[in-house]
Amino acid sequence: MSVPLCAAAGRAERNKVKKLKSQKGISLLETVIAVAIMGIIAVAFLSALATTSSARATNDERTAAKILAEGIIENIKSEVYSPTYDAYDVVDPPEFAGYTADVTTVVERNGNIQKITVAVFHKGHEVLTLESYKVDRSTLVSP
Repeated sequence: MSVPLCAAAGRAERNKVKKLKSQKGISLLETVIAVAIMGIIAVAFLSALATTSSARATNDERTAAKILAEGIIENIKSEVYSPTYDAYDVVDPPEFAGYTADVTTVVERNGNIQKITVAVFHKGHEVLTLESYKVDRSTLVSP
């Protein structure tokens, strides 16, 4: 005996409804666990983002300090040799607001070599120290 098409469709529909009624859905425990996992992932992501931002700021600070220190050393080297720092004019450029430089010079060897040390500070803490040497070329003997 053949089943009419409408009856077969109706039976399939009833089977789907029974199947859906037998499923209970997502429990509260599953929902809490899913939210906790998403929270852990979000905290890890935000922590990595904060670390990256901090590292970038530190790198920017060190780069600016290095540019300032190298500029000061080059200015001192371009001036006439003087055994004391007082003779050198060191000015912090306005684009380095908040940065200060402490320059010390020490005469070494036989008085014609000078060690230049530039310590750069930003917001009260030392960021970078660079050292270089300057030679009094007027005392050198030409061949």
